[in-house]
Formats: sequence, structure tokens, C-alpha cells
Amino acid sequence: MSKVAVITDTHAGIKNGADVFLDYAEKFYSEIFFPYCQKNNISNILHLGDYYDHRRIANIKVLHRVRQMFQEKLDEYDMTMDIIPGNHDVAFKNTNALSSLVETLQHYTDRVNLHMEPTVVQYDNLRVALIPWINAENKEEVMEFVSNVDAPFLGGHLELAGFEMMKGVPINSHGMSSTPFSRFETVMSGHYHTKSTRENIHYLGVPFEQTWSDCNDAKYFHVIDTDTRELTPIRNPLTIYNRVVYDDSKCKETDDFLKAHKGSDNVIDSFVKVIVANKKNPYNFDRYVDHLMSQNPFDLKIVENFEDALVDKATEGEQEIVDTQTLLNTYVDDIELSCDKERLKKKLQELFVEAQNFEAV
Repeated sequence: MSKVAVITDTHAGIKNGADVFLDYAEKFYSEIFFPYCQKNNISNILHLGDYYDHRRIANIKVLHRVRQMFQEKLDEYDMTMDIIPGNHDVAFKNTNALSSLVETLQHYTDRVNLHMEPTVVQYDNLRVALIPWINAENKEEVMEFVSNVDAPFLGGHLELAGFEMMKGVPINSHGMSSTPFSRFETVMSGHYHTKSTRENIHYLGVPFEQTWSDCNDAKYFHVIDTDTRELTPIRNPLTIYNRVVYDDSKCKETDDFLKAHKGSDNVIDSFVKVIVANKKNPYNFDRYVDHLMSQNPFDLKIVENFEDALVDKATEGEQEIVDTQTLLNTYVDDIELSCDKERLKKKLQELFVEAQNFEAV
């Protein structure tokens, strides 16, 4: 019996190579991912694309840190990795010809097997078909491979309709049909950043938080058992985003606000956003903010006086924070426009996702 660790969308160098995110990724690898692999005798890694974040620019600091935290560990622990390119690993949308993976991995280490063309890899008795990012240049070749390949598992970096891209972002109505992939026992995919499953298709999601859309959205890497063919999610407990809804409307005593919000006490090494739903006692609120700041978070933002836009009192005593994408879609629906509103919503969704990836820290 053997196992394979599956990981995807690591986006090395996110936020323009900010040190806090490189440190966070390194903590995941050194404290969670590689220790699990060593404990469970896992020597093979399968990466489903978007190894790097920036499509066209190589950041020397990022390359240095990634080599130390990931590539050198393959040598240290005697591991190998199969990897396919995602859309962030190629410079152009219509071809995979120019890829950062080729320039930084393929020619410099025998621990990494880069698959730029459709292929089948064998893990013990389990055959796994792998396909690279699908674009205008390779689509016909890839889909012919998908239709004929003999393998129960398939791994890709797919853009399929009917799945959630990020937590809080409406289900993507555009993209390829999932029908051609129904012939496989299990399909594993990167590209969408929140974990979801529909029938045989599993979007694995990012293994650690990268934008505010990942806040309060559990993150995992996965493990394939080559004998039982089970795909098991392994939870990553490390977080970097902390969103707090502050409401002191039910606090009667002076210090009740701290007791009511004790779940948000630990904000060390995180970005914090306090959304103010009710603030009856400004003095207590200031004390609460001081309490958070005393833990030296990376950043603390306070959002208040936006109740009409952000808070919907769906039921008495219960408050729901409306996500940005829903607000944008509602705005488009409500205004009078002589245009294709669905197309406009799609463009706004694409811009929103792009903005999330380039959000300033």
C-alpha cells in the first residue's frame, strides 16, 4: 500500500512576494505538509498547477524562498513530484508554450517531473491521467486524450461550469461542461480556490489562505490511497485571516463585550477585519480594539457604518454579512441598463477575483 500527497494552487509569491505570506507558506510546509508526509511514508507528491502566482515576472526572493522551503525538501526527504501547469504557470492565455515551470524546475532538478502534455502516471497499481491547463492551442488534443485514456483517476487544472470559484463568489456559470469527465471514477482539479465536490469531480481548493475570500473557509491538502482509491482531505489548521463581527447589543455588564468575543482573542500573526454590527458603548469598543492590537496582528481594519450595505438582519437576533460579489450582482440587477447583464456580471466577477489575488497587504 502506498499513498500520494495531492496539492494545488500554492501560488508562490502571492501579494507581490510579501514576506508575511512566504513565511506563512513555509510554516505550512515545515509544520503540516512535510511532517505528515514523513509520518505516513509518502514519497510522491502530485501538484495540480498554479505553483507560482505571477504569470510573467520572476521574483528572485520568491524563487530563493520556494527553493528552500519546498524544492530542497524533496532532496532532504527523498521525494519526487509530478506537476502540471496551471493558468498562473504560463505567460499567455492561448498557449502553454512559455512556462515558468519549464524555466525554473524542469532543467534544474530530477526530483520534479513536469508534464506539459497529456500523460498517464503510475502510482503502484493506480493509473492517473494528467492534463495541463486547457487553452485554444491544445484543447482538441487534450479533449481527445480525455475521451480515450485508460485510467480511473484524472488530475487537471480545469475551468468547469457549475462550481464555486471562491467562498462567497457565486457559482461559476461559465466554463467547460463537466460531461466529458464523467467517464472517470475520480477527477481532481485545481484552479478554483474553495473545496467542493459534485458527483465524481473534486475541486481541492488552495492548501492555505491567500485572500480575504479564504477567511473562515477550511483549507486542505489531499491524500490518495493507491489500494483503496480513497481521496482523503487533510485539514490545515493554520490561518492568516481573522474576520470578527462586533456586536455589543446584548452586553449588560462592563466587561461582557470581551466575554462575548472571546473567540477572536487569538489574532497573533494574522490580518484582522472587525465588522461593527452594533456599537452601543464606544469606550468598551475601544478597549476591545486595544485588546486586539496588543497581540500585534499584521494589520487591523475596522468596517463600520455600513449596516445597510453589509448587514442583512434576516431573522431577529441573527445577522448575515453579504459578500462583495452578491452586492455587485444586486447592483447590476437593480440598475436600468440596455446591455447583457449576465455578461457584465461575469466581467465584474473576473475583475473581483483578479483584485483578490492582487489585494495589497
